Parts: sequence; structure tokens; C-alpha cells
Amino acid sequence: MASKQMLVAVVAAATLALAFLPGLAVATEHMVGDDKGWTLNFNYTAWAETKQFVVGDTLVFKYNSAVHNLVEVGGPDFLSCTEPANAVVWTTGENRVTLEKAGRMWFLCAVGQHCQNGMKLKITILETAAPTPQPEPTNPAGKLQARFGEAAAAVTALAMAVLVL
Repeated sequence: MASKQMLVAVVAAATLALAFLPGLAVATEHMVGDDKGWTLNFNYTAWAETKQFVVGDTLVFKYNSAVHNLVEVGGPDFLSCTEPANAVVWTTGENRVTLEKAGRMWFLCAVGQHCQNGMKLKITILETAAPTPQPEPTNPAGKLQARFGEAAAAVTALAMAVLVL
């Protein structure tokens, strides 16, 4: 009898763990500019709008170091395409920037007129990822399956509570 209770408890715990697994945060590595990298003639504003940046994620900038650089700046310097004297400047051709806190970050290329020509990136970093909304099933079978999943989770939780008591 005790082994059956133990088995039920393990199955219930595994079911609950799987139910909450999608909520666990996993850091993402974002290749800036995707396959184009950090270069001219790319719309970094549009690129950033398709991404969600979260604390712990990493930005990877790949570029030709003979003709580009990477400069982290503040908002006003980003708007005016200015490299301040105390700016963090990278020149290796591949740089990884870990997003350590929520807020905004701004980057630009300070070579020639590259920033003025659109080689700049502004991102907003979230503390945690926003939950992904699950689409509501439109067919009756899908709705039944979704309700069955909810019922199974409730039964599992109830079985777990009974075993604990």
C-alpha cells in the first residue's frame, strides 16, 4: 500500500512540475541583426521589436572590426549619435553583452556616419519574460481536451493533498 501511495505521489509531483515547466525562465542568446550581424543597411529598430529581452539574456554582436565598432551609450547620446568620453567601446569583431538589469540599453557604431545611417540599437530589458498567452481552442474537441487537462491537473493536486494529509 505504501509503495502505491509513493508511486501516486511521484506521478503527481511530476505532473505538477510539467504543468509549471513553461514558466521557468531560460536565458536567450540574441544574435544582433540575425544572419546580417552588426552592419550597415539593416533596420535594428524593426529587429528589436520582434524580440523580448530579459535579465540574463545575452546580446551577441558580430561585425567586421576593420570598419565597425560597438559603443554602449546613454539615451541622449544615442539620439545624437555621440560617443561620450567615458563610453564602453568594443572593437574585437565579436562581443557578448549580458543583460544584467531591467531597463533600457543603447548601442551604436561610432565609425564615420554609421550611427547616423541607422547602425544603432535600443532595447528594453524586462525583469522576467511575459507569459505567453495560450490560444483558445476553437473546435469543440480542442476545448474538451483543454478542459480535460485542467481536470487532470486538479485531480492530481487533490490526490497529492490527500496523500500529504
